[in-house]
Amino acid sequence: MISWIQKTFQQHFRTIFLVLLVLVIVSFVFTIGASPGLGNAGNKALNRPFFGVNLGNKEDQARVFRDASISINLQAGYMALDESQMQNYGLQRFAALHLANELHVPGPTGPELTEFVKTLRAFMGQDGKFDATRYAQFRDSLKIDTSLSEADVARVLADDFRYDRLQKLLAGPGYVMANDVKQQLARAETTWTLAVATADYAKFSPTIDASDAALTKFFEENAFRYEVQPQVQVRVIEFSALNYVSQVKLDESAVRAYYDANPARFPKPATPSADGKPAIQLPSTTGSDADYAIVRPQVEAALTLERARALAAKAASDLSLALYESKIPRSGVDAYLAGHKLTAKSVPPFTRNAAAAELGASEEVAAEAFKLNESRYFSDALSTASGSVILLWENLIPTHQPQFVEVKAAVKNDYTENEKRKRFVDVGKTARALIESRLKAGDSFEKAVESAGATTSLTFTTKAIPAFTRREPPADLDGAVSGTLESLEKGGVSDMILSGPQGIVVHVVDKKAPVTDESNPRFVETRGQLARLIASRNAGDYLSDLVEKELAKSAPATR
Repeated sequence: MISWIQKTFQQHFRTIFLVLLVLVIVSFVFTIGASPGLGNAGNKALNRPFFGVNLGNKEDQARVFRDASISINLQAGYMALDESQMQNYGLQRFAALHLANELHVPGPTGPELTEFVKTLRAFMGQDGKFDATRYAQFRDSLKIDTSLSEADVARVLADDFRYDRLQKLLAGPGYVMANDVKQQLARAETTWTLAVATADYAKFSPTIDASDAALTKFFEENAFRYEVQPQVQVRVIEFSALNYVSQVKLDESAVRAYYDANPARFPKPATPSADGKPAIQLPSTTGSDADYAIVRPQVEAALTLERARALAAKAASDLSLALYESKIPRSGVDAYLAGHKLTAKSVPPFTRNAAAAELGASEEVAAEAFKLNESRYFSDALSTASGSVILLWENLIPTHQPQFVEVKAAVKNDYTENEKRKRFVDVGKTARALIESRLKAGDSFEKAVESAGATTSLTFTTKAIPAFTRREPPADLDGAVSGTLESLEKGGVSDMILSGPQGIVVHVVDKKAPVTDESNPRFVETRGQLARLIASRNAGDYLSDLVEKELAKSAPATR
């Protein structure tokens, strides 16, 4: 098995990392230069020496972060990292390898590398073990060639092995105080038995007097909520795909070829099973003549629409090019369009976040609209759900503060919701006090909650949560409930906390603390876990400090 893994890695790593590189490296490398600390947004190249490379140079950046992107995806199994996290990992990894060279940390032997490969999360199954089948399936799904060489992959793996060794050297033993272990054991293994009362926020309907004076005051105090962001006003020249359907001519060979290329898009209707219910129909990866005959109308319609969209896009592109080459002034565009039997229609102004509904609320179309101005008043051809469009710039409406009367309806809704939530919290405090009082008087939790609900007009439901520990909590335990436990003792009642559309009051029916000395079998295990955590943090802090000091040596001067 091990020899098969080694052979497979040698033969197929080339294809595995195309997706990794496309998703991570390309976007990352070309934005890193403008990130704080590693470059500037200007045109002047910046010299940023960093352990033998220049981070102001794109080629050197690629050297650092290309390997890091491969490494993190192997180590973390495609865990999503933002740009800052990727930057930190790439710099720390490179600094660690530089330090490993200085300390002469050896690379792996053949058996050591094999064992290291088997720990990579990218190829682990659900049981947390290396899954050769999963790796083979992933390998078979990637049949695209790439310029990544086997030598690159081998180097990254060997460097990651040395990086891991160096971290262990820097980490040390990870000293842990006995009291820290006791606190962790108490937190993880205390047994909790709870009763929970949940108040329905939707059914809470207090009377709120939304007078003009109250609304005006709320508007003035929260004016930032209603500030209207910049909007662009455009007109649209539409090229609907439906207008070009009649120009599409298809022969049988084209329709069949389209089906053969996309059989999964056209599954045949499911055949009813013996019980009369439709059977599950899996998409096909190959299509038979019989299947094709059944779905041919859908195939023809899809191909016709696709080609009609292509014709619409070409017509829009031709017009955009003609406007550019003819240098038609903005004042003469309507006459030019009329001569070509075209018109432009207005759409409501829209912001950068999304175009008008008439344009499918497209973010891409909105972005293009904001690139237009008085001198560049028309766009290129842009795709929409119905075909293609060209945008004609009309006006840019700057950020402005609306008058109260313009947004009164929105202000009323916000004010009403704000007041409702405040009153819900206040009533929750009263309910909690009533529940606590009735419990002390000897009532059951259910009766105490019922009494509190009748007094406060809150609609409560109650639920018992059997004994559990935080190490093994119930699958449906609300995180808000767990968060109240730190401050509660046996018999305690929490404040009402808001969790989504409900308020929650937690009552501790029973609380049993575990044994926290070394007689607890988990004491040694917990101490080891904390030691590894502290040691890992120590190594990370050291490398982070190493990176900061190296970057500071070439940081741009500040005025």
